[in-house]
Amino acid sequence: MLTEATTYDELYRNFRWDIPARFNIATACCDRYADGSGRLALVYVDEDGGTTLTSFDEVADASRRFANVLKADGIVSGDRVAVFLSQSLELPVAHLAAFRSAMISIPLFALFGEDALEFRLSNSAAKAIITDEAGWEKIAKIRNRLPDLKSIYIVGQSTPAGTTSFWSAIESASPEFITVDTSADDPALIIYTSGTTGNPKGALHAHRVVLGHLPNVEMCHNFLPRPGDLMWTPAIGGLINALLAFWYHGIPLVGHRARKFEPQAAMQMMAKLGIRNVFLPPTALKLMRQANVENPGVKLRSIFTGGESLGGELLGWVRESFGVDAHEVFGQTECNLVIGSNSNLFPIRPGSMGRATPGFDVRIVNDKGEELPRGQRGIIGVRQPCPCTMIEYWRNPEATHKKYAGEFLLTGDLGVQDEDGYFWYVSREDDVITTAGYRVGPSEIEHTLMKHPAVAMSAVVGIPDPIRTESIKAWIVLRPGYAPSDALAREIQEFVKIQLAAHEYPRFVQFAESLPMTATGKVLRRELRALG
Repeated sequence: MLTEATTYDELYRNFRWDIPARFNIATACCDRYADGSGRLALVYVDEDGGTTLTSFDEVADASRRFANVLKADGIVSGDRVAVFLSQSLELPVAHLAAFRSAMISIPLFALFGEDALEFRLSNSAAKAIITDEAGWEKIAKIRNRLPDLKSIYIVGQSTPAGTTSFWSAIESASPEFITVDTSADDPALIIYTSGTTGNPKGALHAHRVVLGHLPNVEMCHNFLPRPGDLMWTPAIGGLINALLAFWYHGIPLVGHRARKFEPQAAMQMMAKLGIRNVFLPPTALKLMRQANVENPGVKLRSIFTGGESLGGELLGWVRESFGVDAHEVFGQTECNLVIGSNSNLFPIRPGSMGRATPGFDVRIVNDKGEELPRGQRGIIGVRQPCPCTMIEYWRNPEATHKKYAGEFLLTGDLGVQDEDGYFWYVSREDDVITTAGYRVGPSEIEHTLMKHPAVAMSAVVGIPDPIRTESIKAWIVLRPGYAPSDALAREIQEFVKIQLAAHEYPRFVQFAESLPMTATGKVLRRELRALG
């Protein structure tokens, strides 16, 4: 989408959005390259290191067949289809089948526990879900509380009662399917926020959202495509900014279902496969530096990162270790990738998020949407409309209305823009916790804690952590009859890990007689953060 330039000013000044009236993600990101040539789409690396190659032809065929499966099972345009899988071939096949059917897909992190799943599946009234055997174990426990869920497709050897084998259904389905002629503004997917102020909200995005991501992805990856490009990310949130953005350009991806991030194994895989482009969250880069990883065979062309500031020391280590700069980005679920960096276009200033992505008018504003002077702290706002912006919060018009002021979408993050146009992140308006690259809302964790029989009250905050940026700490007031102990703390931690998600459990638990409150009964989390 970008016309390559040698300076940022030229790149930004010359950019114009070109959003067609009719646009479908499946057509743009798969079918254009499924021309019978066997063009490579996915290199999947299993846990034993074996690789499986899949072409765009094969992805298109499988997703058309699965679109027919959904249709035969009574799932229709506009219905929600949840995809509860880790990196795998099945994940894009499921999403693309929904897109080509004008259904709305819902990506769900494979780490989610029962509470997190139940809320999202209930709120979206999902009609179908695609998962694996590990995911089914969680779904089975809440199945009777999900009346809208009609069809469950299982990837794996077993097919429990009431479910359908994903691949068996595909193999017996017709390969002929005419993709629905969707508008660029038709709904395509719901991505749930972290629930920073109450329950998570579902950001409903249109098919145009992929086009909205392209300027930043192209700028921060040193322009796409280039011969030999091959993309990989260990992040679980890379559906649009990694998989779909690169497939839009016909660039193959590496998929790998690792139990946890292993720095040296990551280096070996990048060298062995000749990976050229990566999205590595800051936590992954910190772990790699801590492990003192080395592999002269790694020859990256671009490193894309975001979620927290890298800082000068880590930026320097990346440059020294890989020979290229890490390019930071900023955005959020509702309107992503609005700021970014490219050291070939402008110098990187450690601590800065970069400059506005071409096509985006980003300003520092007050809560009324009025622009503030350079150097003054305020809310990071994005002038509307733009293709990356959600249609609305799913079934939540009040929250949707509050997200905007004047001509701006309010990100809820506080920042400063300097005289040269660089943006500097200051803090959050809400209490979101940034841990290991994830944005975690305290409310959802607190709701789960309250389900434990020992917990009377709880408050969750983030505390500084040199590796994760922040660790999750829970302050807990116990019910009568329970006494503080290390054993009880471990029990509560395990409870949250199972019920919610492995990355959302409190690594620190502190018992207290009471919690600091406002006059209206709200917990003063800032006081708890100050206590550490």
